[in-house]
Amino acid sequence: MHPLSADPARAALDGELLAWMREEDWSADERRFDRLALALFAHQFARCEPYARFCAARGRTPARVRGWREIPAVPTGAFKEMALRAFPAERECHVFRTSGTATERRGELHLDTLALYEASLLPSFRRHLLPNLAPGARARLRILAASPEEAPDSSLSHMFGCALRAFGDAGSGFDLRGGALQVDALLAALERAGAEAAPVTLCGTAFAFVHLLDALDARGARLALPPSSRAMETGGFKGRSRELSRAALYAAIERALGIPPERVVNQYGMTELGSQFYDSVLCQPGAARRKLGPPWARVRIVDPESGGDAAPGVAGMLAIVDLANTGSVLALQTADLGRSVADGFEVLGREPGAEARGCSIAADEMLAP
Repeated sequence: MHPLSADPARAALDGELLAWMREEDWSADERRFDRLALALFAHQFARCEPYARFCAARGRTPARVRGWREIPAVPTGAFKEMALRAFPAERECHVFRTSGTATERRGELHLDTLALYEASLLPSFRRHLLPNLAPGARARLRILAASPEEAPDSSLSHMFGCALRAFGDAGSGFDLRGGALQVDALLAALERAGAEAAPVTLCGTAFAFVHLLDALDARGARLALPPSSRAMETGGFKGRSRELSRAALYAAIERALGIPPERVVNQYGMTELGSQFYDSVLCQPGAARRKLGPPWARVRIVDPESGGDAAPGVAGMLAIVDLANTGSVLALQTADLGRSVADGFEVLGREPGAEARGCSIAADEMLAP
């Protein structure tokens, strides 16, 4: 169990959000989202001094903001510059850090409870990756990533650890140890799944899949995983040795593993968020591929010139309001470009220099006396 905040106002907000996250019905409920977003914004404005300075510099205070779309979004790069906490530092229980080199400053998400993070990720994972899993049933999950024990500050490893505990069967497990993909053990696990006719859910970064595919290619091996197997990749297409497009990766996964592109899901998430977004291909087969998220998170496509919402279908910068981020900052400005697609969105890539520019401005405002 993860204790909630000692702050009564924060504990009340957390309790209401946890109740929402446990509901089966995923209706958008715009009124509830707006009410909670404004309450959480007021709470964070009062308790996170750097964020309050950032908002005040834009003339956006709780007294003036009338809806969630007006809440100022902090560039994700600002998480590399300072601790954005809306709670006393002594109550910190965990820190997630972005990936990076030994000399590179890493972004940090400071948490005083993991309750909302875990309550948000589990129903999203199940709904978008395991939509047909019967109540009480278990799935065969093979994870091409380090375990939480090996990477305690990785939000991705923590997510996979939670998913394994909640949904994984006895044949599930992590297949990256000591920084290396355990190819022999993984192939043995996949062969057992085939012998047992157990559909496999393979999860990992894009280049973890590349390492697996390269190993299969070096052995001249191809697998035909059981029907209904699927893959979930979390991006990271630019590796140390080469760059690979998503289409090329999905085609290679189909050739080597027998998982067709319509059963490969991309997850869009980031260390600084408490919620994740997934491709719709498994939960809404046959519909347009687009990113969908939980009802306690919203995505804006922002026109970079006006700062307002971009026209439907027109590219803009992705800004995310995530109510699961109760202990930090709920509104984030990403460095990614996207466009709306029906009730979801599509990620188009990075805007060159956006994070560096936005981070520099935000840091100046947040650190000003």
